[in-house]
Amino acid sequence: MTVLPERLPLLDTIHLAHGSHSSFDDGACAMEVVAWIAGEPHSDQPKCVSPVLTGFCISLNDRWDDEQRQTLKPYLPRLVGTRDGQDEARSYLALDWLIRTYTPAWLDLAGLTGEARELRSLRRIVDLAAAQSAGPVVRAAQGRAAAARDAAGAAARDAARDAARAAARDAARATLRSTVEELQQSAMTLLEQMAWLKDDE
Repeated sequence: MTVLPERLPLLDTIHLAHGSHSSFDDGACAMEVVAWIAGEPHSDQPKCVSPVLTGFCISLNDRWDDEQRQTLKPYLPRLVGTRDGQDEARSYLALDWLIRTYTPAWLDLAGLTGEARELRSLRRIVDLAAAQSAGPVVRAAQGRAAAARDAAGAAARDAARDAARAAARDAARATLRSTVEELQQSAMTLLEQMAWLKDDE
């Protein structure tokens, strides 16, 4: 299945919406738009798209705010034709990103820079052996992160009694926003990498 070229110019006029919809007139999420540009029946599970990419794209569509969601549009035509037998490689790309990019970003935010560095220094996860060897490092980081979360909760309760809490809250929000924006950009890069695998057949 291929993209219907006459629909591409209309992509910019579509507003991506959260969730799935009963018809295109009621709204469209990212995957419903992919089905539309491929000429498939209305669905958020188009038959022409890799299940791995479908799941990842639905997650981005539904977790991101309305403004960020619209940034998915240029990537959607690329998803057509990705049901191509490359999903094992795509799954390892996603797992590698989750372990060596996404999780360390949050660990850094929690002050667990050593744990974040350990995860980033793991060898690239491209197969089951690499995934299994990463397991102990990931589990250790999870344990330390849980302890840090409990300590952070106690510190936050103490800070709530502090007169400077508003300034601390503003600084924390700025740091959080920066981390979220970096991860959103990283997720877009991952989406593109997974989609481009269809040319490596």
